[in-house]
Amino acid sequence: MRSTGTTGNERTVLTAPNAPVTTPTTPPSEAEAPDTRAKRGLATADLITIGVFCALYFVMVCIATLVSTLFTGGFGSIFLPAIAALISGPVFMLLDARLRKFGGITVMGLVIGLFLFVSGHFALSFVASIIFPLAADLIARAGAYRNKVLLLVSYVVFSYGLTGPILPLWFMRDAYVASLEARGKDAAYIDGVFANINMGTFVLAMVAILVCALIGGWFGQRLMRKHFVKAGIA
Repeated sequence: MRSTGTTGNERTVLTAPNAPVTTPTTPPSEAEAPDTRAKRGLATADLITIGVFCALYFVMVCIATLVSTLFTGGFGSIFLPAIAALISGPVFMLLDARLRKFGGITVMGLVIGLFLFVSGHFALSFVASIIFPLAADLIARAGAYRNKVLLLVSYVVFSYGLTGPILPLWFMRDAYVASLEARGKDAAYIDGVFANINMGTFVLAMVAILVCALIGGWFGQRLMRKHFVKAGIA
């Protein structure tokens, strides 16, 4: 004997001599959709994580600033992005491993750009801090934040986000000079800033970022595999 009855969202199947079996009629895809959608956006916990890594990256930039000032002489500002790229790979790769969501890389670059802008750097430095991190985020997302090659490319692109303060030295000299004068800098200081600015140093600075970012990103990935993954941090 077999009979069926429907009550609400459930269908009861009676098959003698077995006990009633209740099966849900709600499609699994509908039940899982809210959780899937929630994973796509940045939650409060994600923003906290990004904030922590922004602070770590800021520390790396400060260290790079100190190193470039002490060891590169008049080339300090030119090579600061390259030095930062060399030492910041582990921070970038660990952020990716902990988050794996679109927006984290962009926000980290944006925060650093805001700091540069507020601290008195050339206004257009903020633009590079948006364009390059956003492009890096898109590249990493293309590999689902797991493809090692794309993550390395993403880090290289991200590292160019720190070029905002130095690009105007070559391409917007007059505007840069005006901004320095507005901040009260004298002629001797301005002459010192532009002492090594030519197309040769531009190419050298851009190539240095590429090489240092490749090394720093590779080291970050290696550190992830050997230490962070084993320790359960990532």
